[in-house]
Amino acid sequence: MDSTPLRDAYRALIDAAATVAAAGTPPVPPPGEWNADQILAHVTLVTATTLAAVSTVASGANATYDNRSTHDTWTIERVIALAGDNAGLRNRLRLQADALCALTGPMLTEPELDTPVPTLLLSHATAVLDRPVPLRALLTGLAEAELPGHTKQLLALVG
Repeated sequence: MDSTPLRDAYRALIDAAATVAAAGTPPVPPPGEWNADQILAHVTLVTATTLAAVSTVASGANATYDNRSTHDTWTIERVIALAGDNAGLRNRLRLQADALCALTGPMLTEPELDTPVPTLLLSHATAVLDRPVPLRALLTGLAEAELPGHTKQLLALVG
């Protein structure tokens, strides 16, 4: 699998996060939305969940993908505290992206990419997907929807 679209999507998101950080005073999100650190923490959790699924498939074991913990407020705040600051979150995400792109590049075989992974995806506490999907679709969805969506969300914070 060509990991270039995934790598590009991560780069765009990290660049957007740096733009927000360079704006000075952290922008206040609209009511009910996340701030920049919360968005980055959420994406690090999504990436960790994806890394776990990819690693599990690559090991020959049965994988699942469940993003509920990536929306948990306590978990998001813990990731922020562990990273230390916005720069720490961006660095954590950069390293995770490198790891994920390395795993999804030439390492995975076509049968591994086609492996059905039981998946539960929530958005705003609503299940948007609850069925097995090929691992490839999880990676494509991350590159084409999840990461670009959060990139736009970050950029909207600075107008």
